[in-house]
Amino acid sequence: VQLQASGGGLVQFGGSLRLSCVASGSIFSVRDMGWYRQAPGKQRELVAVITDAGSPNYADSVQGRFTISRDNAQNTVSLQMNSLKQEDTAVYYCYADISPYYGPGSKLRRIHYWGQGTQVTVSS
Repeated sequence: VQLQASGGGLVQFGGSLRLSCVASGSIFSVRDMGWYRQAPGKQRELVAVITDAGSPNYADSVQGRFTISRDNAQNTVSLQMNSLKQEDTAVYYCYADISPYYGPGSKLRRIHYWGQGTQVTVSS
């Protein structure tokens, strides 16, 4: 199982970007999916999370500007980022809580997977 993120880049203040992340491999089920970010010199922080039922939660700092969504059939999670600010500059990491499929009769367990980071830079 692996997560592959895409969509980062350089954008001007007030602009928009869309991040996407796809989970692939032998997957039985996917529970929560979401995004963290880490700015230079700061701790990694949760940006947004969405349950398998489609219920989203956001950090206060992005509420009203970012929208998280998912496609359960494709095992993807996306983050639409609008009205970007310089403080949104960070490396963004997707994650997913996944139960891999190991074969008939195998025991299921839930594992927290991370995607590779994707850089988002907001210029003034």
